[in-house]
Amino acid sequence: MQASLTRLFGAAALVGAILIAGCGEDDGASETRSIKVGTMSGPESEVMEVAVQIAKDRYDLEVEIVEFTDYVSPNAALADGSLDANAFQHEPYLQSMIDDRDYDLAVAGHTFVYPIGAYSEKHDSIEALPNGAIVALPNDPTNGGRAMILMHNAGLIELDDHENLEATPVNVVENPHDFQFREIEAAQLPRVLQDVDLAFINNTFAQPAGLSLDDALLREGPESPYVNIIAVREGDQDREEIQQLVSAYQSDEVAAKAKELFDGAAVPGWE
Repeated sequence: MQASLTRLFGAAALVGAILIAGCGEDDGASETRSIKVGTMSGPESEVMEVAVQIAKDRYDLEVEIVEFTDYVSPNAALADGSLDANAFQHEPYLQSMIDDRDYDLAVAGHTFVYPIGAYSEKHDSIEALPNGAIVALPNDPTNGGRAMILMHNAGLIELDDHENLEATPVNVVENPHDFQFREIEAAQLPRVLQDVDLAFINNTFAQPAGLSLDDALLREGPESPYVNIIAVREGDQDREEIQQLVSAYQSDEVAAKAKELFDGAAVPGWE
């Protein structure tokens, strides 16, 4: 009887150990080794696809790309937990969203500088712009300010503060050519190009529309402070999966893909 009980308890202990070990294995398997990252639909997503493959090959990390076509939704999705990261914006724009919407977001790493350019289908040079020309600007605060500062630096207008990253037409103190400003959603700017004299278009939307930075009448140089970033929720900057994504993105392979797709108009911001 005693031997039978001993064997019974021994068997029960063995089963318990197996179950505990099994639970431990399940817990390990359930640990996330996958993340979601938001990007702009188009070539920026194609660049991210290279980083996704590198993350898989180097770190066995699964990265799902979620594509967007506007600048507001990716931060909203990141803030509500639908994304683990996004890669589409520069830091001044992120800061403006944090200030406006009280998002708890932070920078995990740098990606590229995508210079903004001013394009025209009606004129061959800035000097050819007539008095009263209609100038279309991105309607988001920082990219609109980016365009205003570029015009100020070119001597086309004078701003009350040329270092104000959120300058708008209200901040113009001298407008000798009586330019008429139209603030339009960034994604729509290529569509209105034929209806205006000049449009400031981010490379995100210029390149898919067949516009080359070489054709821009005005454009930012490599000194631009508007380097794009990988954004995350505050506290996730050092999360292993996030750092692996950043490392995969900041690679020679990704830089080469961006050079191919953007024809030199994407400057690595991590070098």
